[in-house]
Amino acid sequence: MNQTLPPSPLEAALALQRQAYLAHPVPSLAERTADLRTLQRFVREHKDALCGAISADYGHRSRHETLLAEVIPVVDGIDHVIKHLSGWMKPQRRAVDWRSFLGASNRVVAQPLGVVGVIVPWNFPLNLSLVPLTYIFAAGNRAMVKMSENSRHLAAYLIAHMPAYIPAEKLQFFDETGGVGIAFSQLKFDHLLFTGSGQTGRAVMAAAAQNLCPVTLELGGKSPAIVCDDFPLRTAAERIMYVKLLNAGQICTTVDHAWLPAAKVDEFVQLARGIARQRYPRLDSPDFTAIIDQRAFERLVHALQDAQERGATVLPLLDGPAFDAASHKIAPHIVLDAPPDCLLMQREIFGPILPLCGYTALEQVIDQVNAGPRPLALYPFSHDKAQVQSLIDRVMSGGVSVNDALFHVAQHDLPFGGVGDSGMGHYHSREGFETFSKMRPVFYQTRFSTLKFMWPPYGKLAERLLAFLIR
Repeated sequence: MNQTLPPSPLEAALALQRQAYLAHPVPSLAERTADLRTLQRFVREHKDALCGAISADYGHRSRHETLLAEVIPVVDGIDHVIKHLSGWMKPQRRAVDWRSFLGASNRVVAQPLGVVGVIVPWNFPLNLSLVPLTYIFAAGNRAMVKMSENSRHLAAYLIAHMPAYIPAEKLQFFDETGGVGIAFSQLKFDHLLFTGSGQTGRAVMAAAAQNLCPVTLELGGKSPAIVCDDFPLRTAAERIMYVKLLNAGQICTTVDHAWLPAAKVDEFVQLARGIARQRYPRLDSPDFTAIIDQRAFERLVHALQDAQERGATVLPLLDGPAFDAASHKIAPHIVLDAPPDCLLMQREIFGPILPLCGYTALEQVIDQVNAGPRPLALYPFSHDKAQVQSLIDRVMSGGVSVNDALFHVAQHDLPFGGVGDSGMGHYHSREGFETFSKMRPVFYQTRFSTLKFMWPPYGKLAERLLAFLIR
């Protein structure tokens, strides 16, 4: 006798949330606001434990960086969404062709999709789980969240403590215990958000395609900073080095490499060395975050060795050891004359290593960047507005910060998303609300429809109406 296998925990969770959605498909503004405030209260009440869990996952993660890059964006972002949510939820009135539909009306109604799946990376695990949840809940949905295998402490904490705030039929977290990610991406969600590498993103998209599940992919790439000759070099160095060394460079939107006027490369190196030593006097500084695990540490060390063996100049910026295998820390490095075929220039670096590329004409930079995959971000540095606009027009990227780096991601009023190899779709701001909504067109017919004159059998009146409409 064949026996039906019980559903897996993932399948059971999806069935529970789907049933809850069907029983109550359109939560009110008050309900959505309450869910968002509850999420915000959870973060505020548990911020110290959350910082500790993330640091434990990293081996060491600067508490200040966790507060700045993870806790504050969630708390502050929820305030922004609540402020605008009523307006986002209002049906949009659209024009109707009065010649065809006298008195009829059109609306676009934002309705919840249902159950949204979220696959979270390890680099900003709180930000990249709870910021999406902000927009998912704002749109009236329920959510299942799969954490990274490198976020075991945080995942355990969220699984243990979040149910006291938000019930399982609305939100569940899952740890990666082996094979969970594959099974998760194969579930029949109403939308799936993945943040991570391009290679894994392709696999997730292929799995989701079997269910015709729409996906938002937030990937990465080699985002360049382009420092123009008119921009103050010290200011550029201070801003680029801050972003490059935040979270030890483990940010999808960080400056991957920098283009500089060839005559200014040496000066930039000296400035960068002084900045790095001032901000992180020692490799074991509590403000300097560790590389996430042994595999990532070895990958970065190997990439530096590969570049050096191919003729590049590798410059550690701190005194003392350049690496510490025990703590998985790598000192800030600058790399000069890295050949195009070396690992550092072929792959997203994702570490505290900054290749500098000298140029003599901006056209050279534009051609070089456009020859590769479209990056997640572009960072032009110039006070020449025409020059900046030319770079924005000619170099496509997911987003742009002018005269700084990373800041476009932190603006609650701007959408965030990649293009081409760096991703597809958006969230943050109103676009995030719409990503997790069905923007549903609704037409309201009047009591009397002029189409009645177009019913067969067609006669002279129909002929005259058609001639009038296409005149």
